[in-house]
Amino acid sequence: MPWIQLTLSSSEEHAPQVGDMLMANGAQAVTYRDGADTPIFEPPLGEVLLWQHTLVTGLFDADIDMKPVVANLEKAKVLPKPLQYKLDGLEDKDWELEWMDNFHPIQFGRRLWICPSWRDIPEPDAVNILLDPGMAFGTGTHPTTAMCLEWLDAHVKGNEQIVDFGCGSGILGIAALKLGSAHALGIDIDKQALISTQENAERNHVADKFDVYLPEQHPNLQADIVLANVLAGPLRELAHVIKEFVKPGGRLVLSGILARQAQSVMDAYAPEIKFETPTQQDEWIMLAGYRAE
Repeated sequence: MPWIQLTLSSSEEHAPQVGDMLMANGAQAVTYRDGADTPIFEPPLGEVLLWQHTLVTGLFDADIDMKPVVANLEKAKVLPKPLQYKLDGLEDKDWELEWMDNFHPIQFGRRLWICPSWRDIPEPDAVNILLDPGMAFGTGTHPTTAMCLEWLDAHVKGNEQIVDFGCGSGILGIAALKLGSAHALGIDIDKQALISTQENAERNHVADKFDVYLPEQHPNLQADIVLANVLAGPLRELAHVIKEFVKPGGRLVLSGILARQAQSVMDAYAPEIKFETPTQQDEWIMLAGYRAE
């Protein structure tokens, strides 16, 4: 069934109200998009932030007469006069296939590939990880994950003990195991992430070497490599926990950090962790260091 999209421009303050008006006038769904290229990188915990200039789009059945809808919106006090809006037709598609078409195998470093399960593996003799986009963060497409995967490809030599703190999809721990590490421990506050990690580990035949825990349940241990790809806030707040996983002489990799946040994160791990020159991709930073013996 084809659709009609009605898009309005709104302020951050009034965007939720505009969305409610679209739903009240027959929209089947509402989406909010950045109208001025102003990204929100790290909203406060529990808050949903919108952009100062927000585009609000309602999705309507194609057989709906849009004239009464527009007439109702023109009466709204929170929208500018005259009403500025855009109507677009949207062709009906097999959205699952459309979504799948956007994901392709990606190479990281020299040995490592991340491959969606519905794609052919381009290098059968490489280290291939089958990983589908899902509910948990981490498919390798984001710079924060990509930098960690490239680091693992360059530094895993074999037989390491790994901690994947904030494991998400399990991609980093799985990559380390596929590259030759002996065992991985994954920790996440989200039970769905732990389920996703276990499923992905099973798909990649490393489930027997990858144990997962909620933060309050994990065993006390120290590892050769500790990975934490989360955000700068949690990295700073949990520094006292994360750095205790790193054994003397072990390596620590932190990601999910904006360039302007790098120094404050490094300061939180001093003096125990000595960091190397940061790696940067776009506006994101990865920090790699070691714990003095």
